[in-house]
Amino acid sequence: MSEVKNHLLWDGCDTVELAKTYGTPLYVFSESMIEQACRELQRDFIQKYERVRVAYASKAFNVLAMLKLVEKEGLCLDVVSGGELYTAIAADFEPEKIEFNGNNKSVAELEEALDYGVGRFIIDSMQELDLIQHICREKKHTAKVLFRITPEITVQTHRYISTGQKDSKFGIPLDEKVLFPLIKQAIDAPEIDFYGIHFHIGSQLADNQTHLAAANVALNLVKQIKERFDYEVKELNYGGGFGVRYTKADVRQPYAYFLDPLMEATITFCEEHQLYRPTIVIEPGRSIVAEAGITLHTIGSIKQLPGIRTYASIDGGMTDNIRPGLYQAQYEVAIANKRTDQDLEPVTISGKICESTDILVKDALLPKVATGDILATYTTGAYGYSMASNYNKIAIPAVIFVKEGRAEEVVKRQSYQQMIQNEVIPTHLR
Repeated sequence: MSEVKNHLLWDGCDTVELAKTYGTPLYVFSESMIEQACRELQRDFIQKYERVRVAYASKAFNVLAMLKLVEKEGLCLDVVSGGELYTAIAADFEPEKIEFNGNNKSVAELEEALDYGVGRFIIDSMQELDLIQHICREKKHTAKVLFRITPEITVQTHRYISTGQKDSKFGIPLDEKVLFPLIKQAIDAPEIDFYGIHFHIGSQLADNQTHLAAANVALNLVKQIKERFDYEVKELNYGGGFGVRYTKADVRQPYAYFLDPLMEATITFCEEHQLYRPTIVIEPGRSIVAEAGITLHTIGSIKQLPGIRTYASIDGGMTDNIRPGLYQAQYEVAIANKRTDQDLEPVTISGKICESTDILVKDALLPKVATGDILATYTTGAYGYSMASNYNKIAIPAVIFVKEGRAEEVVKRQSYQQMIQNEVIPTHLR
């Protein structure tokens, strides 16, 4: 961030000019910031330790350009649906470097993944192993699988993004009468190559203790597998969830804060128990892309309620950023064409969607707002575009990548015609 002509710059580009050129709402991503996060992972994890991998959790932001960028930076890929897999195939992402997560994969999705040669399948339910075995048998394929466990760890985050507790829709419970028969079945099945254990305990975490507690659960499970089945686990996937800065109150820890203690605990445990140290995989998503992204909106109507509040409405809202309504997420905003810290006043930023929950930020301190101002919302790179919708028949915004003063469109703005292209009027209503 810096200032030129009192305008907000993003990776060398004037955001006010970007709004004029590409229109608003507009998602803007800094390639340099994404590269910086990837290179921190390279330096502090991939190049520092043997037998480790980083898989970008693409649900945070999955478009062709992003997948090509993370592949260029040497990362693997995590997908959770047929659509995300289709995008990876369209991007020509190396299949062996793809892992397929998700708690309810369909037959069609599994078949597509097996045909493409996806490198890992993360089994998330008791029924999924039988399903994969059946498909592999029919197709004469072998699948490399990990079991996602629920390590029964409580984390300090919003309950909607906490996934490691016992009562969760995700993962297989630690009940040995449930888990160990599945592991034995995977070890014995000729169509299955049992690779190991996976967990993901939640998102937006700032403390490494919960990762360490979950890793201890997984490592003890590795030890039990060796004792029960004389089988060496090949891979441990410690998930992601590393927190980012949405507001000044948030703390973003460096990757090493999480990864060095995790690797130290893993290496020590394996040495103490004379175990083969598995390959360690992590799945960061939000932390790679969130802070690299901003969203630009144009301010329209302004409503002043003396003694109560001033509302400034933007030309988007919960259709391009549902997180405030869904998670009560908080954001920092700025007027891109008025970069000043003087004469600030509280303004509530509201969207144009017909819902009372469509409030982006309450009482943000901003310079006096006017119709036509460009509002910038920081840290929208993760889950903004991914969760965008056509509610109220609002078009999904364009996405641009910027780097060192250069801007390029990577997702075109949706047109109204595209919005209704799959709609059909039945014969009797024509």
